[in-house]
Amino acid sequence: MMPVCKPGAPCACFKYMRTEQKQRLLIIGGGFGGLSVARYVDKSKWEVVLVDRNNYHSFPPLFYQVASSGLEPSTISFPLRREIRGRHYRGVSFHFGDVRTIDVAAKKVVTDYETLHYDTLVLAAGSTNNFFGIPDLEKYVFTLKSTTEAIRCRNEVLACLERAALCRDDALRRRLLTFVVVGGGPTGVEIAGALGELKRYVLKREYPSIDPGEMRVVLVEGSSRLLGNMSAKSGEDAFKALGSLLVEVQLGKVMKGYADKVLSFADGSTIAADSVIWTAGITGVAIPLEGTDVRPARGGRWAVDASNAVEGVPDVYAIGDISLQTADGYPSGLPQVAPVAMQQARCLARNLSRYADEPMEPFRYCDKGSMATIGRNRAVVDMRGFHLSGRIAWFAWMFVHLMSLLGMRNRTVVFINWIWGYFTFSSGLRLLMRSDRYPLRSYWK
Repeated sequence: MMPVCKPGAPCACFKYMRTEQKQRLLIIGGGFGGLSVARYVDKSKWEVVLVDRNNYHSFPPLFYQVASSGLEPSTISFPLRREIRGRHYRGVSFHFGDVRTIDVAAKKVVTDYETLHYDTLVLAAGSTNNFFGIPDLEKYVFTLKSTTEAIRCRNEVLACLERAALCRDDALRRRLLTFVVVGGGPTGVEIAGALGELKRYVLKREYPSIDPGEMRVVLVEGSSRLLGNMSAKSGEDAFKALGSLLVEVQLGKVMKGYADKVLSFADGSTIAADSVIWTAGITGVAIPLEGTDVRPARGGRWAVDASNAVEGVPDVYAIGDISLQTADGYPSGLPQVAPVAMQQARCLARNLSRYADEPMEPFRYCDKGSMATIGRNRAVVDMRGFHLSGRIAWFAWMFVHLMSLLGMRNRTVVFINWIWGYFTFSSGLRLLMRSDRYPLRSYWK
């Protein structure tokens, strides 16, 4: 029962009425897009609930540095509970759990541990690896779409080097020292460059029993050039920079399969390698929707309209990598990069905060440029018609990524690591730490 207000006394029902009038906004995904919606939406209008399978936010552009022992995992991750304590997130609550199903008819989301009801739902779960239907590939390759995958990749690289340092079998030694990166996009170029620096500058010093010439870093790309989402000049510069780091770049190589430690390609060639790092494709995270016939479009992405509403599903929006939004110049959909997710999130937050009689604001993407790094003093930047490469592009890349990290501590630690590594090529992070077996518990997957 609503409380009765006494004359001359403060209104006891005011707070009650505000709470009753709030609707629940449920956001799935604590990445760039999900956090931005939670930050900018009007919390006096919405009860905001953020759900994520991890209790931290990660910075995907630097996963390759974790995989190559350049940074600690904690420096590119930030606790979500600490982030939402900030003044911009007051009124936001965090729920830990992996989403199992969404019933859009009943407006409920089922996670590992609970069932959550919503009035409006935002899908911001991001993307995962796409293996293009190649049989069993997921079981045998290493990937870089999460912090844990980057740690697993780092352990594999270090384990291969340690084993090769002791190996006397020539065939096995060659296989252990062959690292193949599949995919010539920014992530593939960056991890290949980091392994190239390891080969050129670190191997002889830290693994004296291994001749650097024995280590082989191969980057294979199915198209005719690197960095297909950037300018041709950036692709050419990246090709030259990788060559200077002793990385073999093989273009026009379409992968067919990987079995018995041997990669096979459409042209009939093969490469024997223990370590294959897959960066060749992404697809939207699979989230089953019940109570509707609408299914994801190509690439596992949800087709959305100009206001990021999922077509055919009421009160459900999608932003970032998991959304498919076409626009002038992007007939196949906007690029799956962080700036798109953050811009969509801000636009959606404004739309969700508008008055009922105001029209929805259509989203318009502003492309501020693309960049990729290949190693120390080696990077490429395309920015509104301008192309930069070399040292100035590398410093620009460092600044943008440093400022994009959450938390002043993380920025400071990463900056110190980069400065130290710039002058010494020394890292205390080349530690092979494998997790022990967990006690038998059903909730540890």
